[in-house]
Amino acid sequence: MQESLKNIEGFEISFHEKSKRIINIKIDDQIVDRLIFPFKKFNITTLEYKPFTRFTIAKSLNDITLGKLEGIFSSILRNRETGCFIIGPKNLSSKINQNFLVKLSTAITHLIGNPNHDAMTNKYYARFHVKHEDNSDSYLRKAYINMDLHTDGTYVKEKTDWLLMSKLEEENVQGGETYLLHLDDWEHLKDLLNDETAKQNFIWGSPKSKNIDYKVEHPIFSEDQNGNPQISYIDQFPEPKNMKQGLFLQKLSDSLEDSKNKIIFSLPVGSAIVANNYFWLHGRKPFKENKNLSRELLRIRGSFFNN
Repeated sequence: MQESLKNIEGFEISFHEKSKRIINIKIDDQIVDRLIFPFKKFNITTLEYKPFTRFTIAKSLNDITLGKLEGIFSSILRNRETGCFIIGPKNLSSKINQNFLVKLSTAITHLIGNPNHDAMTNKYYARFHVKHEDNSDSYLRKAYINMDLHTDGTYVKEKTDWLLMSKLEEENVQGGETYLLHLDDWEHLKDLLNDETAKQNFIWGSPKSKNIDYKVEHPIFSEDQNGNPQISYIDQFPEPKNMKQGLFLQKLSDSLEDSKNKIIFSLPVGSAIVANNYFWLHGRKPFKENKNLSRELLRIRGSFFNN
């Protein structure tokens, strides 16, 4: 797969310095210049209100690579050995503002599949800030608390095959590194899978800020069509039914955070992580306290195209 990626003009492809499971895709300036015109055709409101316009800008991105990019994204994300790529402009410039990055993220995801409705913002995506002070009811915006390893979509009915997280801006930030863990690299996986509680149904709720008025029930572990383990888990939202489930969740949480195989790095501004949500877990380290701290993120999550 690496060789085929090298053949795309205008995209610098490499393995991530911390892991060969992660593919780096850097977009050259010439490609950014070619995207500016088609991206300007639609403003953000139009993309929100008219779903078909999102596919139009996705096609503009794909056409630049003579239709290759769509297949490359899919092959990376569906491949158990990789399942993750980081993509963004090679160089930041005045041409690359937050609206451009929202459109770029939209184009990328609409080459992969259909985004879920994000109830938190009532859109196909969510934009949110992490700041010094916060009164929210979720770890998502808590700057000085570790966001433990988790997957997305645990508390919704929609399939969540993949996730995109893009860093739109960042100021006065120290710490807050991203960390990832591939399920197959987790040294405690076998032990947890063999626990009799592992495949029981758990109840999953969510805080009020998520705007979900129902609860779902599903196990933490399942299997894909090839018998490989999958995980659907976040520490804040399960509601254990009994002592066994509560203690299992504690063991799970501790063993994930204790893993020596976490991949820890700083995501550059303007870049996005795109990952398979069934075998990649993600988290964030705490920030160093600063009253002027500001980070804005964009999230899109959804399901793969069926065809």
